[in-house]
Amino acid sequence: MPLLIRRIGFYLIAAYAAITLDFFIPRMLPGNALSAILTQMRGVVTPAQLASMAAEYGADDKQSLLSQYFTYVGHTLSGNFGLSLSHQETPVSTVLGGDLPWTIGLIGSATVVAFLLGTLIGIMAGWRRGGLLDAIVPVSTFFQAIPYFVLGLLLLIIFGSDLAWFPIGGGYDTTNRYVTYVQGWNWPYMSSVLQHLVLPGTTVVLASIAGWIVGMRNMMITTMDEDYVLVAAAKGLSRFRVIGIAARNAILPTISNFTLSISLVVTGAVLVEVVFDYPGIGNEMFNAITAADYPLLQGILLVVTFAVLIANFLADLAYVVLDPRSRREA
Repeated sequence: MPLLIRRIGFYLIAAYAAITLDFFIPRMLPGNALSAILTQMRGVVTPAQLASMAAEYGADDKQSLLSQYFTYVGHTLSGNFGLSLSHQETPVSTVLGGDLPWTIGLIGSATVVAFLLGTLIGIMAGWRRGGLLDAIVPVSTFFQAIPYFVLGLLLLIIFGSDLAWFPIGGGYDTTNRYVTYVQGWNWPYMSSVLQHLVLPGTTVVLASIAGWIVGMRNMMITTMDEDYVLVAAAKGLSRFRVIGIAARNAILPTISNFTLSISLVVTGAVLVEVVFDYPGIGNEMFNAITAADYPLLQGILLVVTFAVLIANFLADLAYVVLDPRSRREA
């Protein structure tokens, strides 16, 4: 329990630091929210309306930066992220609510597939080192060395444009004249969503699976020489039982690296969504930057940061559950 309390306190401090950085980073970008309002409104807003919008967005140039900061923190803690300039003054929470399921589906499915497949391949490659599965390691590291957006463009050109096996963009089909798509849990719509998910999901998996394979393989090689594994094999336990004993201990560093991988996958998914015009948080972030949409950009940065912090916290809990030594040391 003391360990859990310390970790919760650490993540609360990290969350507050994230809120502070989230306020200052967009204000370092060129332009400002008020000029974006004037551009989008085409000069039809009155000075009174402009002043009201500035106060609502927390971007009034007449206010000091410190005053804007405390206003922003108060609104954020109350769940008020303001109104999005690029979405006709739609609440940011509403915009994010529409984008989050797409990003969660992409990152969630790709991360689970990469983790499970990479861990399984790493276990077997470490158990049979020097075998056929070892040939997968250099291939996977080759794909990891390719930037996300380059790999995505290659898959898009080959499998989307040339071969026409998969859609080339969007989240679901809107141009099929033979099928009327109704968003919801129905097969025509869900099958279209899955088809559009294949290429961006494959891009994320190919670019991130090497870390799981290499890390798990190296730990399995080290763990297989431990005394408790040799004793388990000497007792006549089945091969899969011995592999399970070794893998349980070898996976601990992988759990620790999971937090770093989550942040890298989230960063890469931003580029993937832009390449495939996927309707998620990453694509929305790109549009918010180009439109100088401060409230939406701040909301997205907070969502991404909190997602990484939550992943870190869950990884810490998993580590404590899997390794009793950490509980005793605490």
